[in-house]
Order: sequence, then C-alpha cells, then structure tokens
Amino acid sequence: MWAVKRRSEYVTKGTNETGQETPLNRIYTELYITEGLREEVHIHHEVKQLERVSKILHDVPIRCQEIFKALTDQHGSIRVVLTIGVAGIGKTFSVQKFTLDWAEGLENQDISAVVPLSFREMNLIRDEQHSLLTLIQRFHPTFQKIPAEQLSVCKLLFIFDGLDESRLSLDFNSSQVVSDVTQKSSINVLLTNLIQGHLLPSALVWITSRPAAANQIPHSCVDRLTEVRGFTDSQKEEYFRKRFSDEDLSSRIISHIKASKSLFIMCGVPVFCWITALVLEHIFTAKQTGELPKTLTDMYSHFLMENPQELTEADMEVLLKLGRLAFEHLEKGNIMFYQEDLEQCGLDVTEASLYSGVCTEIFRRECEIFQKPVYSFVHLSVQEFLAAVYMIHCYNNKKTEVVENFLEDKTENSSLKDFLDKFMKKSLHSPTGHLDLFVRFLYGLTIESNQRVLGSLLSQTEANPETIQTVTDYLKGLGTCKLSPDRSINVFHCLLEMRDLSVYQEIQEFLKSGNTSVKNLSDINCSALVYILQISEEVLDQLDLHKLTTNASGCLRLMPAVRNSNRFVIVSVHQSPDYPEPPEIHWNIVASALKSNPSHLTELDLSGSNLPDIAVKLLCEGMESPNCKLEILRSES
Repeated sequence: MWAVKRRSEYVTKGTNETGQETPLNRIYTELYITEGLREEVHIHHEVKQLERVSKILHDVPIRCQEIFKALTDQHGSIRVVLTIGVAGIGKTFSVQKFTLDWAEGLENQDISAVVPLSFREMNLIRDEQHSLLTLIQRFHPTFQKIPAEQLSVCKLLFIFDGLDESRLSLDFNSSQVVSDVTQKSSINVLLTNLIQGHLLPSALVWITSRPAAANQIPHSCVDRLTEVRGFTDSQKEEYFRKRFSDEDLSSRIISHIKASKSLFIMCGVPVFCWITALVLEHIFTAKQTGELPKTLTDMYSHFLMENPQELTEADMEVLLKLGRLAFEHLEKGNIMFYQEDLEQCGLDVTEASLYSGVCTEIFRRECEIFQKPVYSFVHLSVQEFLAAVYMIHCYNNKKTEVVENFLEDKTENSSLKDFLDKFMKKSLHSPTGHLDLFVRFLYGLTIESNQRVLGSLLSQTEANPETIQTVTDYLKGLGTCKLSPDRSINVFHCLLEMRDLSVYQEIQEFLKSGNTSVKNLSDINCSALVYILQISEEVLDQLDLHKLTTNASGCLRLMPAVRNSNRFVIVSVHQSPDYPEPPEIHWNIVASALKSNPSHLTELDLSGSNLPDIAVKLLCEGMESPNCKLEILRSES
C-alpha cells in the first residue's frame, strides 16, 4: 500500500524534465464524470466532442471514488468499468485520485490491493510470457512474498490505464482460456481472460481509454461505461484563478478566452488550460504589442515559440524531426513513442537539445521502465500541430515524397490550394474525423501572422493575399454532399483558422434578424449555421429545410440542426442524385436528436420524405428513448 501511495501522491506540472512535483490533493479539481456515452463519441474528432460537451452537461456526475458503486436503481455488482475521455481530459488523474484515497484509508477499504498496470508499461514486455502472478510481481515487487492461493481470496483492483497507448493485440475471440494465476501465457491472453472473468473472477477491473480505441473491449465484457468530460465552464475559471495569484492577470486571461469560443471550448481539457496559461501569461507580463492569439493555430504557434531565446539551427532541426515523428504516427494513432521510434526519425535520444530549450515544453520523457524510456508529446493536439508544421515545411521545400506517401497521390508542382485540398478531402473521408484538427492547423499555418511567429521553421510560402483569397474562395464553394454533414463542419473551422470571418458574420446577422423562415443559404452557410447552433444555447422554434436552401447538398448539411430545433421539417431529398449513401448517416442524426439529453424536438414533419426501412428503424429507436420529447410526427402514408 505504501508503494502505491508513493506512486499516486505527486504529479508533475509541466514536463518531467522541467516540471515540479506537486501533491495531487493540492491541485486536484473534481472532474465531470458521467455514466454512459453521448451518441457522437466514436464518430468525431476529440475537439468536436468537446464542442458538444461544452453545452451538454445535464447528466448526473459520478465521483471517481464511486466508480464501482451501483446507483440506487441498479441491480447486481459492477466488476469491469471502462472510462472514456479525450486526450488530456484527466483520466489518469482520476485513476490516481482513486488510488491515493484508497491508500490513505479514505475510500473503498473493501478492496484488498490496487494493482496499477499501464499499457505503456506492458508494451515493453509484450513479447514475454508470464503468469498473472509473475506479471504483477514484475511491476510491483511488494507482491513477491504473496502466495498464489492468496490472490484468489483477496479482492484486487486491476487498473489498466491508457488502452489507446496499447501496442498489444487483444483478441477476445481466442479460445485459449486461462483460469490459474500461475499458468504462463502471453500478455494479450492474460488480459483478455482477466477482463472476461475467466481469471480471478472476484477481481475488479478498471480500463481507461481515448474514444477511438475503446471498441477493442466488447460491450458484453463491460458492466459500467463512463465518460470523463473535463472541466465545466466554472471549473475553467477556477483553474486560472488557482494558477495565478495576480487577480488582474487571471481576469484578463479569462476575459480573452471567453471572447474566443474555440479557445474557451478547448479549455475543457486541463492540459490546454496549461498551454493557454503559459502563452497568455508570457504575452501579458512581457507587455508584448500586437494582436493576441484568437485561433487554435495562433495559440499553438505562440506555444511552440514560447522560449525567449532565438532558435538555433540545431533547435529547428530537432523540431522538424519531432514534426516527422508526430506526422508518421498520427495516421497510426500512436501517441506514445519508444527509443526505436525516435531513432527511425533521426532523433538521437542523447541530444541535449531534446531536453532543453523549446523542446522541454512540447516533448517529454514519461518514465523509465526496465531502463527503457517512454516518450510523448504533452498533448495529442501538440502532436497534430507539429505534424502540420512538418507538412507545410515539406511542401515549401518540395519534399514531395513524404507528402505523396501519405496522400497516395501526386503533389509535384501543386498549388497551395490543390495541396491543401488533397488533405482536406482525405480528412473528410475519415469515419472518425481523426485528421480534422491537423487539417485545421494546416490551413491556419498559411496565413502571414502565424508564419511570422514561426519564422524560418516553415520556410517561405507562396501565401500572398491573392493566394489566400483563392484558398478561402475554394473552401466556401467546396461540395461535400456525399459525406456526413457533421464532417462538413470542419470546412467552416478551416476558414476561421485562416481568420476569414465573412461566413460567420453572415450567419450571426441571419440569426439576429429573427427571419429564419425564408433564406437561400449556401452550403458553407448551412455548415456554419449548424455549428453556431451546436455551441450556443439557442434553440430555434422551427427549421424548415427547403425554405432555407434550394439545393439537396445544403439540406443535408443542415440536418444536424435538428438537435437545436423544436419543430423540424425535412424536405424531400431522397430522389436527388446527390443524395449520399448510406442513408443511415442522416437518419442517425435525426434519431440522435430524439435520444439526446436534453432533447428539444417536439414536432417532426417528414411529409416530404419517402422513408427507407433503415430510417424507420432508427427513428423508432430514437422515439423509444426516455429522453424523447416528440409530441407530433407527420409522415406521408
């Protein structure tokens, strides 16, 4: 117990090399954890999920210490808990807080021992054979003297933190059953048997994961599914007021992030609060002149160049190698790296520049396990930003092979518009939107203000005003009707990253006019309207698709606005040749509006639609939800 307490008692603020160890209890802020998942958790980029969370916080929260306690209306015991949350949202902190409170004798004293086993640690021995007993002893030597038979009578809690960092192959369909704690097998087989209950059925299991990796665990193996949603709006302010003793400074920072919706939304992630605090504290205390960072690309550009010293050639070389590492592993979904990964990108792990100057704030050596260091970027978004920096650098320096391998397309002599468009189209076809933020950064890096901040790291671009205008004009006319309308919203985000506010301003004027019944909105206007409604508290009395736009693609882009409407009228678009396949994409959105918490939809007019069978099935599922508030449903017979 003492060893577990020592492991959980302190956290490092900043990176391990430069940060200070701080008692967890001094800085811990209760996170928002709820039971169950929102509809969109598995189908959106994590930033998109934050945008939806920022306004949907109606579920009853669960304290992390009560994660294994059944609610009053629940029956049966809870053995396996899967906790999901975006990168940096606080999953590991929740696990650490649970463990510390147990070790200090404050909570969950019915548990005999807590056994933390992170996936990043188990990756290092993934080719070894172990029994469950020797696996525990490998990471926790205090178990050396415990006999095997005692494990069966103790109530153990296994915490598998960071499923998204796993390089194991968990096969729950394997016929190999292990029920003896002394029986040797692969790490994969041990874990699947422990989760399924074949091995130590009395043990509790807690798994944490980012959303994209969570489907590795079958639903049938999970007794409780929870989601960490990060800081609420009031907790964001609390963070900055706790961090800065200077009340005036904290108030200025809070005022600035509130003025930029995208920055305020991102501050739901504790790590982004830290990044924002670093950047704005430096700008305000150094009394820098010029415009404050307003977009995500602005903020990350300043964060990357936060070190006051001039970048040397060696610094820039290391940053670009880190950019290559970030880029090559972005598509693979890797956020943890080992020495061999760094070496493949030409990074010498002994390089002093890797642990000093600018790199210390963006890249860290997590820990040393069995004398093998593990590395990561301080947050997934930092990895995505550096990957974008590396791509722009490759484009400017005509390193076409790197780009073409990723895009599986020729880019030689491509204009900036065509180069960016290839990335945009690849990202739009991603079912999970995993490239959305990366693409937003790509577009944001083309404007002069961010190029000035990053200097020679990007090299010279062709981003003159005419070129930028060509890019923004193309984005405004980009057709995406064959894709999910939720995916199309990222086109609007890219315009905002390029500081083109024209579409945003048009929709704000449209909403202020109060005349939402007659208007021929363009496709990009439709996406902007959906986004603005999603992040606001505004609910429209009525949204009639065919009165807002005359084309099929615009109607489809407006479909997600059903979540923010009391009465929704769906125009007949099923006969259009542009109607996308499969139809589930759009009917799923309507069904999710019926199931969402809260649900605003009270009247649904489908008179203009011949419903396919899948639509009927999805709508019935939506109406069966306890959250459904639908009173009137109209449809042609």
